[in-house]
Amino acid sequence: MDIANDLGKKVFFLYPPSVIRDELVSRLLEQEYEVYMLKDLSMANRLIVLYPDSLVFINIDTGLSEGEWEKWVRDTQQNPATSGIGIGIVSYNTDEDLQRKYLMDIGIPCGFIKLKLGIEESTRILLATLKANEAKGRRKYVRASCEHDTISSINIREGPIKSIGKIVDISAVGFSCILDPDPAFQKNTVLHDVQLKLRASLVRLTSVVVFGTRMKDDRTMYVMLFSPKMEQLSRDKIRNYIQIALQAEIEMEADRLAAEEKEKKTAEAK
Repeated sequence: MDIANDLGKKVFFLYPPSVIRDELVSRLLEQEYEVYMLKDLSMANRLIVLYPDSLVFINIDTGLSEGEWEKWVRDTQQNPATSGIGIGIVSYNTDEDLQRKYLMDIGIPCGFIKLKLGIEESTRILLATLKANEAKGRRKYVRASCEHDTISSINIREGPIKSIGKIVDISAVGFSCILDPDPAFQKNTVLHDVQLKLRASLVRLTSVVVFGTRMKDDRTMYVMLFSPKMEQLSRDKIRNYIQIALQAEIEMEADRLAAEEKEKKTAEAK
């Protein structure tokens, strides 16, 4: 397995219906898949070139006509830049001929998921598809970058020590941060009063372990682990934030690609 697959694959849902946005995505996140929701085709087209081993599940019930979707799928699979994309379909359409066309004639690798089967069956099929396509890689936990999040922070009190700081990244098992002032915590130190401000959510923790440190831009970055006994409500808040942070990062990436594309076209027009 190569390095890219070690880190897993990005899973995109293009024009996801409400049942996927509201229910199914959270179930995939619980299984530590890196899931994103894309709101327009131009964004998807940029990202699949940037991440050519990703998986894309398209909702053919909206966005384009069925004929246009067929053309998009065929073009994507035939384009050398995106031929490695794993395409799947989610739809409420139960027409057998339509399914046969995509599965047998076109040969999409990630299945045709009939949402009318219900959320439990759709989730089961999706999880099986993601596993078959090695979407998780060797990575155990999805880690979201918080580098560009200016409204999330950490507050620590430990005895006489009071320190605030920036969260660098976060997963379901821990996070890394840079603290000010630097409290010079040692490895295996147990912290008993940690508050994470994750945008609109506040998570209070009474047991966080300092797993280690490393340097980042001449500052000490602490790697912290959550307690296995952390309350479920806190876990839910953290998972919800991870999804928000992932989505924010991919949208920033798409905006950057769009700006570069526009700049290139402007330069060529001169």
